[in-house]
Amino acid sequence: MKMQRLEAALGHGFHRPELLKQALTHRSFGADNYERLEFLGDSVLNCVIADLLFTRFPTLKEGELHLLRVSLVRQEAIAGIAQQLNLGEVLRLGEGELKSGGSRRPSILSDAIEAIFGAIYLDAGFDAAHAVIGRLYATAIARIVPTETIKDPKTALQEILQRRRLPVPRYSLICTRGEAHKQEFEVECMIEGLDLRSTGIGTSRRIAEQQAASRAMAEIKP
Repeated sequence: MKMQRLEAALGHGFHRPELLKQALTHRSFGADNYERLEFLGDSVLNCVIADLLFTRFPTLKEGELHLLRVSLVRQEAIAGIAQQLNLGEVLRLGEGELKSGGSRRPSILSDAIEAIFGAIYLDAGFDAAHAVIGRLYATAIARIVPTETIKDPKTALQEILQRRRLPVPRYSLICTRGEAHKQEFEVECMIEGLDLRSTGIGTSRRIAEQQAASRAMAEIKP
């Protein structure tokens, strides 16, 4: 009965219910768990959110769209959707995870939601997954005010790296071109641990650093 309520909340009835069962199974419960589906669902989610934002905000630049997507697919945001669906009630967890509160843990909830998206994709295709994700994210996307939601790229990049327990990025001036009254700065952003370098160009060093940070984020998986 709980599974049927979940399907109703998702707006998708599974033709292959075993996919939903697997998507709700944590590795502590058994070998046939949601990890592979989560891998697939993560990519599906990112693609759908990118499409929704691209359509909703036609004037935003690549870096701005990237920051909005990051805010919508971060663990906390996905876990919030799982809580709205009361997903914890139907998760299949091992005894240890049950006792330690695994059904409320954001990491498990977000992983399971991504696995469900992967399961829907396998069950009925991309359009079906797009429709479900679109419904679940409709309110969050409607509430976005870009000028308030989009953070400074340097700040956003630093927060991403801190969540991954990686060193903060290092910025270095590559060169300065032009006359004193009309200079152009080229800056490199280097991220140790990811072996990632990006460059930015601007009329001030600050603007160049922001562009380099934005380009670095475009290379990092949310």
